Amino acid sequence: MAARFTLGIEEEFQLVDAQTGNLCSYVPGVLQKGLPHFGEKIKPEMLQPTIEFISDVLPDITAARSELCSARALLTRLAQEEGLALVSAGTHPSALWWEQPITEHPRYREIEIEYQDVGRSVLIFGLHVHVGLDNRELLIKVFNQVRTWLPHLLALSSNSPFWYKRMTGLKSYRSVVWKRFPRSGMPEVIPSWAAFEHYVQDLVTLGCVDNGKKIWWDVRPHVFFPTIEFRIFDMPSTIDDTLGIAALCQALVAKLAQLNERGAGKPFFPRDYIEENKWRAMRYGLDAEVLDFETFRRLSMRDALRELLDLVDDVVDELGSRREINYIRALLDDPRGTGADRQIAAYQESEGDIEQVQRLLIEQTMRGVSVTDAELAAKFVHDSAQQPMS
Repeated sequence: MAARFTLGIEEEFQLVDAQTGNLCSYVPGVLQKGLPHFGEKIKPEMLQPTIEFISDVLPDITAARSELCSARALLTRLAQEEGLALVSAGTHPSALWWEQPITEHPRYREIEIEYQDVGRSVLIFGLHVHVGLDNRELLIKVFNQVRTWLPHLLALSSNSPFWYKRMTGLKSYRSVVWKRFPRSGMPEVIPSWAAFEHYVQDLVTLGCVDNGKKIWWDVRPHVFFPTIEFRIFDMPSTIDDTLGIAALCQALVAKLAQLNERGAGKPFFPRDYIEENKWRAMRYGLDAEVLDFETFRRLSMRDALRELLDLVDDVVDELGSRREINYIRALLDDPRGTGADRQIAAYQESEGDIEQVQRLLIEQTMRGVSVTDAELAAKFVHDSAQQPMS
């Protein structure tokens, strides 16, 4: 089953000073050093403190664990040579967006000209997960249905409670910043693949976008690859958080595809209904109370996620992701919560020391990562024939 529902994972890391955790703009140096190892699998983003890793198309979560651990270890080693460290979080606790230089690239200058401060202020860091599904009409049905659980998945990833040295009161402030962009946020129901193609072509014909990749919904059918791309996530705190979320995305797509093929697909709901739960996830993370529109009841986010895990449980072993799904179950019972909860706890315990939060983020980013130099070299000598997911 896993081979049908391939994975692709994109991670946007912060580059920070290894001692203080303050944001730094040294991406060009790290990119240059990384080129022989990664090739096109690492790239800059709009603002220079961001470096993105793009995985290969991965057959299963075991391959994802191997590649992501190796990539994170190697990127960290390259960053350390510059006195830097990687951070995995949705926002930086203290950085100011207007102090960050923009990457010199025609695409990013075009975004700046078009979106002005909306584009310049995009000092946020996200995780994207692609799940393969090669039947387009089935893909659209599953796309419409997975929207229901996007707030639940956001709550699991919530890891951006700070903005400009302020504790914002939200578990995912990154979602607030990203919401300013056009063609972002929760998508509406799409009736067919043809309707999606027609929408994209209308935007291209009228000069709104040059291709469908500028449709930045929380989840989208990818215009170039046969995948559903989940884009709603903050960069989670640890690599186990990331792999658990990726495994849950894969299991949800696999389960919904199975149900639809049996004529028992789940209902899908209007965007505004799901937005009610998205706000709760942004504000409260795992402590949210959510609305179940199928059974018309209220329940805790943790209980809603346990029901989601129960829904997908019968496909997990076939996908080979029992370890990762068990991690998510344990996380729901862990009083330390998500990355956002851990950041807030560090801030409160240190009586408002933001650097203590930043040091925690450096430590959390490398928790669970242990790869030898020999394995790194074997894994990431660049092969120009490899095609990363994008």
